[in-house]
Amino acid sequence: MSPHLRPAPTSIDEAPPLRVSVIGTGYLGATHAAAVAEMGFAVIGVDHDPAKIAALEKGDVPFYEPGLPELIRAHVETGRLSFTTDLAAAVAASDVHFICVGTPQQASSHAADLSFVEGATRAVAAALTHDGLIVGKSTVPVGTAARLRELVDAATPSRLHVELVWNPEFLREGYAVDDTLRPDRIVIGGASEWAEDRLRQLYAPAIAGGAPVVTCDLPTAELVKVSANAFLATKISFINAIAEVCEKAGADVSTLADAIGYDERIGRRFLNAGLGFGGGCLPKDIRALTHRAGELGALHAVGLMQQVDEINMSQRQRVVELAMTHCPVNILNARVAVLGVAFKPDTDDVRDSPALNVAAALHLRGALVSVYDPEANATARRSFPTLTYAPTLDAAVTDADLVLVLTEWPEIAGADPVAVGRLVAHRTVIDARRCLPSDRWRDAGWRCVTLGSAETELPAPRVGASRAA
Repeated sequence: MSPHLRPAPTSIDEAPPLRVSVIGTGYLGATHAAAVAEMGFAVIGVDHDPAKIAALEKGDVPFYEPGLPELIRAHVETGRLSFTTDLAAAVAASDVHFICVGTPQQASSHAADLSFVEGATRAVAAALTHDGLIVGKSTVPVGTAARLRELVDAATPSRLHVELVWNPEFLREGYAVDDTLRPDRIVIGGASEWAEDRLRQLYAPAIAGGAPVVTCDLPTAELVKVSANAFLATKISFINAIAEVCEKAGADVSTLADAIGYDERIGRRFLNAGLGFGGGCLPKDIRALTHRAGELGALHAVGLMQQVDEINMSQRQRVVELAMTHCPVNILNARVAVLGVAFKPDTDDVRDSPALNVAAALHLRGALVSVYDPEANATARRSFPTLTYAPTLDAAVTDADLVLVLTEWPEIAGADPVAVGRLVAHRTVIDARRCLPSDRWRDAGWRCVTLGSAETELPAPRVGASRAA
């Protein structure tokens, strides 16, 4: 009999409190480990990198996520949270094992690289010393979990009861702690009554707080996360396509989005026209879904996702073209201030960041680009060290010929247009996130260009030749 089909062991009511291991301590794993400790369980985070483990034990997180360092430090002190490089010891000490490793895009295609998930799952199964539940949280192509069950069957000692289920994550960067502690839904795929009972015990505080539990088969659970991301990406690309129509027709896309957002079938969220989406999830997930849909022969999904991706990527080139069109001087040697390069506020993540992509493209066209981001300067510098990084907003805009607002940080959206105007060489701003109060900026003497508005079609008056190099 397959290990995961052996009779279920002792019920929860007769068993001691569950102990948890979390395999992988990146963004997902570190957040999940800290949150489960906050829920009252003993948790061991596992990673192969000794330096990362040493940092986490001190509460030092290698990325910016509000509230997470404090939560880690609090539960390292309580003793409920610890970290180790010894996977076998962590598995032996735990009952539930969460797989939270990365599934990056393959180097040679849009398919997901499943080597980390497969390796972690096989290692956990081989290290089991008593009955256990393996819970996949990583985002994977549909059909992955069924293959992982075969790996578990082959690696687990036959005397043990082990099940593999899928419990996808729905974290938003900048809100990850709250999304884990107070999720808007909990999806459990492929679970027996025994496995579901254990996950309900772990998530009891969230369930008591009103989080609905959706139980389903493995393929459905695997598809939920990528489908949700694909839908959000589609909304963003839709409104950006409509923004182009607004520019040509002299309409305003924000007012249009407000009006259609009142329709409860549509909703207003993710209908903000602008530079488009980026980050480590949406672009990767829609491309992996496109690839997997193609393998399955679901060609309508392939065509839709390709169009969503193309519209999104074209927004970056659109902003580059706007910068070249509206810069008061020739873009060659023009001083361009780029405000914000994280792919969204409240994170330092610049993976597939449209803002950083625009900044780099202008640099390659000869502009003297000065970047400022409240949190992402360091991560951006590692990706594009040839750009100039300013320590403050004021330093970035000083003597600028053109200002680009590319991430809607509160500090940037709330900047004083009069004060900024005193520092720049020319008062021209391109608001690629539609976050500035444009009337205030225009009243302060600025030429304010926003995506989805008629003025994007108007060329800027040139005030002189190129700056000297």
